[in-house]
Amino acid sequence: MIPIHPQQVPGRPDRLRWIVPAGTLTTIGPLAEVPAPLAALLADGTLARITLEFTAVVTCLGADRTWREEGARVRTALHAALDDHAGWIPAAGPDHRHDDRLLYGAAREVLAGQVGDFARSHGGTIDLVGVRDGVVTVRLGGACRGCPASWFTLHQRLERQLRRRQPGLLGVRNIASLVKPADQ
Repeated sequence: MIPIHPQQVPGRPDRLRWIVPAGTLTTIGPLAEVPAPLAALLADGTLARITLEFTAVVTCLGADRTWREEGARVRTALHAALDDHAGWIPAAGPDHRHDDRLLYGAAREVLAGQVGDFARSHGGTIDLVGVRDGVVTVRLGGACRGCPASWFTLHQRLERQLRRRQPGLLGVRNIASLVKPADQ
């Protein structure tokens, strides 16, 4: 069973963020379809809406419902739904795989986590410069700057983790490799 825990959404008593381990969810954003256990709660009005974040399922209660009365049912349905990876169907509309804002958020999260920790453990840094048209640009600093292994870190660690969260990622670039040296 995938571990989950609820987190309140400040100022929104009708919503809970159900935190799940990173990599559990294969899509983000609004959903067209959800696995059957959650679909039943949407159909009977227990839940009004479900959206996915990088590491959370955000649930919004239906009218006149309370978490005290419905929380256990939602948790049980969510546990069952998390085992059905194919049941989470993204909503039609903007292609979230190519949304630079979502990619930026994913890159910040990955760099604040395991990939950034790896670079820091070696005396280096990887700073997010920006995201444009599906390409993440970073700046290597400290021991990472000029390190022969930095390519491996960027592509086998950072890019791989980002691609798991954002399949529309087109690439990762180091800003230093984009800057042309001045003529001598």
